[in-house]
Amino acid sequence: MTRLFGTDGVRGVANVDLTAEQALALASAAAELLGRPAEAAGRPDVSRPLVIVGRDTRPSGEFLEAAVVAGLAASGADVARIGVAPTPAVAHAVAGSGAAFGVMLSASHNPMPDNGIKLFAAGGLKLPDEVEDAIERRMAHPPTRRPVGGDVGRVRDVPSLVDDYAQHLLRALPARLDGLRVVLDCAQGAASSIGPRVLRAAGAEVIALHADGDGTAINDGSGATHLDSLRAAVLEHGADVGIAHDGDADRCLAVDAAGEIVDGDQILAVCALAMAERGELIGNAVVVTVMSNLGFHHAMREAGIAVVTTPVGDRYVLEAMRAGGYVLGGEQSGHVVFGDHATTGDGLLTALRLLGRVAESGQPLAELAKAMTRLPQVLVNVRGVDRTQVGTSPALRVAVAEAEAQLGDAGRVLLRPSGTEPLVRVMVEAETDRVAREIAHRLAAVVQGSLAIVG
Repeated sequence: MTRLFGTDGVRGVANVDLTAEQALALASAAAELLGRPAEAAGRPDVSRPLVIVGRDTRPSGEFLEAAVVAGLAASGADVARIGVAPTPAVAHAVAGSGAAFGVMLSASHNPMPDNGIKLFAAGGLKLPDEVEDAIERRMAHPPTRRPVGGDVGRVRDVPSLVDDYAQHLLRALPARLDGLRVVLDCAQGAASSIGPRVLRAAGAEVIALHADGDGTAINDGSGATHLDSLRAAVLEHGADVGIAHDGDADRCLAVDAAGEIVDGDQILAVCALAMAERGELIGNAVVVTVMSNLGFHHAMREAGIAVVTTPVGDRYVLEAMRAGGYVLGGEQSGHVVFGDHATTGDGLLTALRLLGRVAESGQPLAELAKAMTRLPQVLVNVRGVDRTQVGTSPALRVAVAEAEAQLGDAGRVLLRPSGTEPLVRVMVEAETDRVAREIAHRLAAVVQGSLAIVG
């Protein structure tokens, strides 16, 4: 059977793949497995666990939130609804309130018809695979007895928890942003209200873009996955920096004053060097995934900073950070984790840390981004092949060795089988786009020829 949980919670087309009935069952199972005595959450006068629930602006979030809240309360959990808020605001509220767990309704950067359910364990941490699997198994066996009377959960709205999160963000600011003009693209998502408010409180002049909170247009030609309108707005307004979030504001990408994109790797490089300079980079290391650009590795090596590499997925970055005690990690996509301030990727926090570096250094973002030279990166998806044979094909092994010898230290090759499809991703980095494309397509042809599915 297909696993219910993906790399970042449960996700699908709302009311088709992700229904109210499913949301209620999932919430009930989570309450049963993740709920804990209220005494452990600092509420000795109440016997019920506390759960934080937030959502982004999607219309479907309203009925899914109602279903989740019903499942939690019917299972004996108290619910604190914080309303429309970024995903990291839910994680922060869980950690700060001592709640048993948290639920965020969002499909992140996906289009509006999609929605999703993300769960955070006590402390604001993402769930390990085995706990997600246990919740999925429990959904198939609903409880035969439920609490009654005074034991059922109570529901209240606590928007002040979002204000607490905003104050937490401002405390992490390395320098005031007075004098900076910033265009902020909120993708009509969860950052639409809090994003401009926090940047203005930090001192920036803010031009808010796609910030009406219109959930019917979430991520539609806007935000971190569609940067053209942000680039145009930066040039039109003569802004110093452009910042883009996705629908649930756990990502941050940037645009410099000339409209050039500054991706997650470059943001990580700027922040790593700033933290090292301040003596804040514990372990003198940064955690990234295998997809991070080779130029990032070169920049960190030149700065004497170690790089720890994980599989793709922010959960693996977080696991490596916790295991090694590191305080900075992230992905090329703009998920950046500041472990001394957050338990998950936080787009607003990333924006403040990046803009704070611009302010304290007195250098434009374009100059700071020169900390790394981004090598051309070409990705080719080869479909209809047996992805399980990537590591065993002799022809492919020879072709990869030849490509690596050709590139030397000036590039690299990565073959990554998809986790869900009969597909292999071929990624090549080289000093020039021409070389990267030539090698990538050559390897893709070998993958297609040697791993083709027969019959």
